[in-house]
Amino acid sequence: MYRAILPEGQIECDRYDRTETGVELYNDDEQFIAFVPYDNLHALVDEAFYGEDDRSVM
Repeated sequence: MYRAILPEGQIECDRYDRTETGVELYNDDEQFIAFVPYDNLHALVDEAFYGEDDRSVM
């Protein structure tokens, strides 16, 4: 699972695709969730990297 960090919050997704202008986020059913332009994306975090720790990634 991934977490897109935005100025106004976070969006969880199961996979993403990079495009020329941003990232497209998808859930585990391959349904489109959101498009995030690179200008609005602070980070795209792989939650497996951080494990079960509840601390903020920001």
